Amino acid sequence: MLRLLATGLMLLLWIEGAHAHKPSDSYLSLKLEGSSIQVQWDIALRDLDYAIGLDESDDGSITWGELLRRQNLLNAYALARIQFSGDHAVCPVQLTDLLVDDHTDGKYAVLRLLAQCPNAPALLSIDYGLFFDLDPQHRGLLRLEHDGQSDTHVFGPASKHFEINLAAAMDPMTEILLFVREGIWHIWMGYDHILFLLSLLLPAALVATKGRWQSVPDFKRATLDVVKIVTAFTLAHSITLSLATLGYVALPSRWVESAIAASVIVAALNNIGCWILERRSWLAFAFGLVHGLGFASVLLDLGLPTHLRLLGLVGFNLGVEIGQLAIVAVTLPLVVLLSRYAFYPPLVMKLGSYCIAATALVWLAERSLGVAIMGL
Repeated sequence: MLRLLATGLMLLLWIEGAHAHKPSDSYLSLKLEGSSIQVQWDIALRDLDYAIGLDESDDGSITWGELLRRQNLLNAYALARIQFSGDHAVCPVQLTDLLVDDHTDGKYAVLRLLAQCPNAPALLSIDYGLFFDLDPQHRGLLRLEHDGQSDTHVFGPASKHFEINLAAAMDPMTEILLFVREGIWHIWMGYDHILFLLSLLLPAALVATKGRWQSVPDFKRATLDVVKIVTAFTLAHSITLSLATLGYVALPSRWVESAIAASVIVAALNNIGCWILERRSWLAFAFGLVHGLGFASVLLDLGLPTHLRLLGLVGFNLGVEIGQLAIVAVTLPLVVLLSRYAFYPPLVMKLGSYCIAATALVWLAERSLGVAIMGL
């Protein structure tokens, strides 16, 4: 029975692991000049391939020729899922150029569009519907420049419509709340970050005595241990998130994502080997520095202007912390409760750590070698 359960858990985590890359995003950069809207829309080739099929050779690599042969379909697909309106009058959109660019998580098709409104609008509306029917976790990140100002918005299934009065500047608190929401969503959709945190939490209510795990005598001790670990992780990723967002640190995305996967493996195997017991907060701090670089990829790909970077950084980091604390608040009581039972150390903590390590090993292979495990 134990072997069957282990196999089931491994399979579930393995399948989930193949989708544990950076969440699906597209990036809309708008520049309003009079009645014209210049648009640059960056859409991940992997997402477009899933939606309309770009990889004709099915070799896992999309060539420029394959993209050009599907250009008409791509154009029709994308333009059917976005609409601009000025003062409630539709602004017709046309494609002016198609390029390809590299983002931190792969290659993106770059659609350059021109929307022409009847008159210079005082009220601009944008309706966005890309990929929501295929992936409800998808987000569209908007940056709008007009009259020397910059505004941002995040499109999602519950926020497909964005309307802005161009004569009034957006409230800074509204801007911060947008980034807070994006930070919460990013940590909840970042399965690698969640599994790293979970690996650190699983033994929180246990103590190793003569090579055997036993439950701690009280909830207070477990809570104190978790506070130290979460504080160390938070401090570390806040440092590198800030440095990377402000442009002081830059590392290749493949290195960062591979290191994050490796951190999950080490944290999970530590639960089995008991190498680091008293100083797990140092482990959390060391790998938190790497995770912060991963968090920064969202803000970097958005391409925020200098005066918005600090605002975005504060809001996004706050959102990450809120999402992280929510995970801890749900997980810790369960860990403390279950740790009182004899089955917890071998079945939940050790078996769970094996499953987490195996899943992260798949991520490490995918990210370091650039391959897709199981064809996903």
